Amino acid sequence: MAELTLTSVQKSYDGKPVLHGIDVEIPDRDFVVIVGPSGCGKSTLLRMIAGLEDITAGTISIGGIEMNDIDPADRGCAMVFQNYALYPHMTVRQNIAYPLRIARLPVAERDERVLNAAKILNLTDYLDRRPAQLSGGQRQRVAMGRAIVREPEVFLFDEPLSNLDALLRVQMRIEIKRLHKRLNATSIFVTHDQVEAMTLADTLIVMNAGRVEQIGSPAAIYRTPATVFVAGFMGAPAMNLLPATVGQNGSLALDGIANNAVIGQVALPPGTPLTVGIRPESIALTPEVGQGMAAGIDLVEELGGSRVAYCSLDGCEIAVVLPPGDEKLEGATVGLNFPSAALHCFDRVTGQRLQVGPRASRASNVGGAKQIERA
Repeated sequence: MAELTLTSVQKSYDGKPVLHGIDVEIPDRDFVVIVGPSGCGKSTLLRMIAGLEDITAGTISIGGIEMNDIDPADRGCAMVFQNYALYPHMTVRQNIAYPLRIARLPVAERDERVLNAAKILNLTDYLDRRPAQLSGGQRQRVAMGRAIVREPEVFLFDEPLSNLDALLRVQMRIEIKRLHKRLNATSIFVTHDQVEAMTLADTLIVMNAGRVEQIGSPAAIYRTPATVFVAGFMGAPAMNLLPATVGQNGSLALDGIANNAVIGQVALPPGTPLTVGIRPESIALTPEVGQGMAAGIDLVEELGGSRVAYCSLDGCEIAVVLPPGDEKLEGATVGLNFPSAALHCFDRVTGQRLQVGPRASRASNVGGAKQIERA
């Protein structure tokens, strides 16, 4: 069993905190993706799990055993790095076998493990080549093979696809997901790419500024972001976020936009300042200006299966996902409608999600909560 538990984990450099008490429980055999912007502390957290960084405070446990004082080689973890870290003078076979040679495994067992890993990763035809003779994707598979032969309880991936081109990134995403299902081990994958995170994860951990913003399945986090940060970070294009205020009788009006248009009803006190979010695919666009808030289309991105129109609504940019088509929309004035059922409301001061039904309350899975929300 390789369940992983982080309890009040903190990290400081020269007295300056960079991780502020991380509490996470990762089930055995789960594929967890830690996602967040550069500098949020996700790679530091991964290195602490591996034992490559000391913990300032808190505990890390794997399989119920505290790992704080355990050497990296004895933690049952194998790490795949962003820069591959292959030995250029060694063949693929020698690179994959290197950790087994260091562990002084018998030659026969070493060769068997290398061959099994090569078969899993489709590297059997390249075992006698050197890294310089391989493509970027093949080098990354060699790095993964070196982790596989150790037969670890936990796989750690530190942005392993960052150096690949767009097509290879897609291919390697698929290979890594298949590899996880085949090996049935606990996997923790770090990335700043939210599309990569959504497609790979069983469970997402969204981090910002050294804190956990939300934990849950990709679908749950996309449907019900717990904070303004998560709402704006997860999704391509990002959720539209607009200032609004609760009026009399619970009317929800946009601040200074479309003549303070009322876009819904909420059970919150009058005068409450909010940030209202709506996904671009939830906005209804109509060519009839009188049937919605009048907005001008500044730019249209053609994405093949869909289009994204960027509209100007009283100085605010609104992204709208449209079906594919040939009509020329740039420069046109259209009407925008925000379905009330698609609105997300956030406290404008704290940034936390608000439940706006009869019993308004803040979301419970914010700020490093342990409970993993499932779709």
